[in-house]
Amino acid sequence: METVHSGGRPLTRAALAGRRRALEDGRTISRKELSAAGREAAKALRLRPSLRSILSALCAVWGEQEWERLVVWPSNEHLCGMTGLSERALRYGLRDLVALEVITPRDSANGKRFAIRAPGGAIIDAYGFDLTPIVARKGEWAHAILEATSRETHRRRSFDLLTVRRRAVSEAISALLMRFPQIEASDLLAARESLERDTPRRRDIAANPDQVLEAWGELQSMAEERFYQAASAGNSSRHIEQNTGSPTDPCTKGSREEPGPDRLLEPGLVASACPVATEFGVSLKTELDVIEVGRLMRGGIGAHPSAWAEACDSIGAFRASVLVLIVAQIHDDEAQRGEIRIKNPGGYFRRLVRLCAEGRYGIEAELMAMRRRKMT
Repeated sequence: METVHSGGRPLTRAALAGRRRALEDGRTISRKELSAAGREAAKALRLRPSLRSILSALCAVWGEQEWERLVVWPSNEHLCGMTGLSERALRYGLRDLVALEVITPRDSANGKRFAIRAPGGAIIDAYGFDLTPIVARKGEWAHAILEATSRETHRRRSFDLLTVRRRAVSEAISALLMRFPQIEASDLLAARESLERDTPRRRDIAANPDQVLEAWGELQSMAEERFYQAASAGNSSRHIEQNTGSPTDPCTKGSREEPGPDRLLEPGLVASACPVATEFGVSLKTELDVIEVGRLMRGGIGAHPSAWAEACDSIGAFRASVLVLIVAQIHDDEAQRGEIRIKNPGGYFRRLVRLCAEGRYGIEAELMAMRRRKMT
């Protein structure tokens, strides 16, 4: 014998899986708790807007009955009015929520949704949609959100490092072509062009920058090494001191820096206050290390080359590099806390340079304050 009824739906594995979800014995659920679990489910599953609206509407009509199952029975007309969707879009949305095991149907004999009342009028049971899986899978939602947050943080940091390396490559090649046009650079240009074609864009949600990150690092090392060899004419010796004056003579010419405050401004203090520099794999042991990292990180904070030139001219390359690290560290700390107050790090860097040149910003005091905050 074949049973025929109106409004029926075919049995699916997802519907059976939803029925097996259950709450703890004696657990009572409020509408507020159910709505919160629904929002977590929508975030964990990345539901499209229409499904979010339907799920929110189903949670909103829960009457907080003390039942073992969280059953609601709103009509399609009522749900359409709450969500603003057409009836066809609503049916498709309910089907998708069932397939995702977020809700499960609880059909009556004729496939209709209604409540069963006792002789006194009290509702004792109902047929409609069971929302129990939303709360029963709350732990899964939290785990999925945590993993998604971790992936997004890794992706953001990878794209930031990718931007730093791309800008470093462009700077090295541009400097090589401008200052040493006789040096062959066609292979570097071809490699950069090839990598640019394969490099994903940040706006592409599914893009993975790790695939080309290492290649950009290798190209950066190659371009900077070629520029270094060209600048030193093949001489790999250490820096040659050009100042032939007596080391005991006061330095009063050719420098705008005051020598007194720099006695406190040591690379060790910079390293402890700005651990963001470790992303480049360089230990800040000397002033040259600080200058090198600051030059590389300058592009990462979005500072224009003219701002860097102004900083080097007004306060010196070492202090300019320290300011780059300070801005990068402050911006990184704010990003980890989820409160971005510095909207334009490059402009903030230029402002600090001018304040420092005017003697209105103390780099040493700021570094010591940053170090204290990280130690507490």
